Amino acid sequence: MSRLTDYGTGVLAYLAGTGTKPQSASGVAEQTGLPAATVSKILKSLARAGLVTSHRGAQGGYALSRPAEEITAAEVLDALEGPLALTECATELGSCELESLCLVGTAWQRINIAIRGALEEISLAELASMETGRRLRVDLRTLVSSPGRTARLERG
Repeated sequence: MSRLTDYGTGVLAYLAGTGTKPQSASGVAEQTGLPAATVSKILKSLARAGLVTSHRGAQGGYALSRPAEEITAAEVLDALEGPLALTECATELGSCELESLCLVGTAWQRINIAIRGALEEISLAELASMETGRRLRVDLRTLVSSPGRTARLERG
């Protein structure tokens, strides 16, 4: 996963916690600690994928297009990374010219299907909260200021 996907998941988790009221891109940037240009890029990608809707006007902004419980981790990854594939041949049957000769391609395809299935079972609501129901807050400022370091997690 790319850093942009990490940030995008954080942006979606933030939007999930704000209800249906549209949030401005600058407000999302301020609340998540991410650069405004990065947030705008992420929100545009998420809007193209249909995960958020954009509302114009003084009270406009971005909001989830449907409840967080109905958005899957697989959809988030697809929107920000493209279709999940651990190897080139795992994207789709018949996508590799060596498929008929390959001894491991079928196994990778099975693994890819299993991982995708797991991602489809996890909702954005689950990504945005802990099992106890308490919010898990990721300090995205830590990710931005400390590349390569793990984000600080706090119980909120």
